[in-house]
Amino acid sequence: MKEVYNLMLTRKQRDLLLYIHEHMTDEDIAPSFEEMKNALGLKSKSGIHRLISALEERGYIKRLPHRARALEIIRLPEGFTNKKNIETTKPKSEQSLTPVLQESDSPYEPIPLLGKIAAGTPIEAICDEGNSIEIPPGYAGSGELYALSVDGESMINAGIHDGDTVIIKRCDTAENGTIVVALIDDAEVTLKRLRRSGNKIILEPENEEHEPRVLEPERVKIQGRIVSLMRSYH
Repeated sequence: MKEVYNLMLTRKQRDLLLYIHEHMTDEDIAPSFEEMKNALGLKSKSGIHRLISALEERGYIKRLPHRARALEIIRLPEGFTNKKNIETTKPKSEQSLTPVLQESDSPYEPIPLLGKIAAGTPIEAICDEGNSIEIPPGYAGSGELYALSVDGESMINAGIHDGDTVIIKRCDTAENGTIVVALIDDAEVTLKRLRRSGNKIILEPENEEHEPRVLEPERVKIQGRIVSLMRSYH
């Protein structure tokens, strides 16, 4: 797996990063969380907290301690062209120059990031607020694709770890042995290996500490099958 994916941003993360940058260009201070929330059309500030933390973890921004609304932009996404410089909210003697960037044509294709999927005990289906990730053209083949963040370690023996991002090709059927996204009772979603035995559906984990689930076919709907995986290294 190429390490390039550890810096990949979702669409919301990139939008927030560029909004902060543009605001600091005009105002010389980072926007408030309320301004960020409104700019991105989110319903709560908790979503902004998560996006800020993700940008900081990926090395795009730095929060300056003990100062309100104090952010330093460390880097901006690839595929942008420098236009002019701005100053951060650091003291004049410590200011670093951060370029304002103009977006150019991206070589990547966006696919929706729909939320978390359990690779352990099934969890309720979760859908993020319009987030997406970008992948290289042809990276995961053709068809309707979406991404999910893995929560749990029940598929660890198949090389799927907690925190990985799996790329899913949407389908409503799959062959025996395929790792699928299974919707159970229209309420729970899980990532498991599909087995059929007689008139039963078996959702098998890839971890000895987890038990398979044996279900009636009418309780299970196949939502897609895994076609690729991305992992971040921190």
